[in-house]
Amino acid sequence: MAENTDKNQPIAVEAKDLPLHCPQPDAPLWARHPRVFLDVAQSGEAKCPYCGAQYVLRGEGPKGH
Repeated sequence: MAENTDKNQPIAVEAKDLPLHCPQPDAPLWARHPRVFLDVAQSGEAKCPYCGAQYVLRGEGPKGH
């Protein structure tokens, strides 16, 4: 997963990052909220309902889905 320093930009994820959940393990304590799994495989993007982080699938989608 690419590190995102500009929170106004989508966070790029790859098939190896799936299943995708927010917040990510490296999120600072102040940015934590209940874990929610996000489906980026269907449309290629997903938005977290808690914090509004936008995730975008880059590259090939997961095999077998």
